[in-house]
Amino acid sequence: MKYLIVEDERFAAEELKRMMTALRPGYVLEKRTKTVIDTITFLKTTKVDLILLDIRLADGSCFEIFNHIEVKTPVIFTTAYDEHAIRAFKLNSIDYLLKPFEEAELESALVKFEHIFHNQLFQPDSNSFKSLLPAGTKNRFLISKGENYHYIETTDIAHFYSEDGVVFLHTFTDKRYIVNYTLDQIEQQLDHHLFFRVSRNCIGNLKAIESVIKYFNSRLQLSFSPACPHEVLVSRVRVPDFLKWMDGILE
Repeated sequence: MKYLIVEDERFAAEELKRMMTALRPGYVLEKRTKTVIDTITFLKTTKVDLILLDIRLADGSCFEIFNHIEVKTPVIFTTAYDEHAIRAFKLNSIDYLLKPFEEAELESALVKFEHIFHNQLFQPDSNSFKSLLPAGTKNRFLISKGENYHYIETTDIAHFYSEDGVVFLHTFTDKRYIVNYTLDQIEQQLDHHLFFRVSRNCIGNLKAIESVIKYFNSRLQLSFSPACPHEVLVSRVRVPDFLKWMDGILE
């Protein structure tokens, strides 16, 4: 894996490189660029697998890069400013990390990158920070409400579901928010000890399941607390895996 750091502050760039070396010793830092112009020049001639990108650079906004060249490389934004989150997520954004961030936050973004774009988990050595975390987990979701942004801890989410092509997360406090992911993407990022894809349009948190009832044609009917806005049925094919999951058996 080759990656590019785009950061005009020396200390921030060195700290990011240190984190990457600790978390992904197998990844190679191809280059560090400091300006919009240098980054455009580099990306025109060199291919990398991942870009770690600060938003405000010495000669302008990083979004100018996307205006001048087509960038298909996945991007993890690393910035001290949260007002650009929505614009960032419309690009090739994997995650949006607000400075100062911890290794755990970068780790979560890297796992998300590896799941979505490579469909495989990085296998860390015994010194990797990742060994301290459940594989493939995302610990929070960015939420936009009006002009404001905040985040919801994943453990505070009772279930995810889709309605008319829109995906919602529903919290234990009975609030729901739109998220900019598909259920397939969300499923890959969750702790499978805690969450299960109970149906085509619903992912449930174990702690939110209020009852499991045998249903017609060898299916199961679930009820959640707080309630899901539509009926949730576990298909006959999924029932064995669901019951193993309920019993704490993961294969």
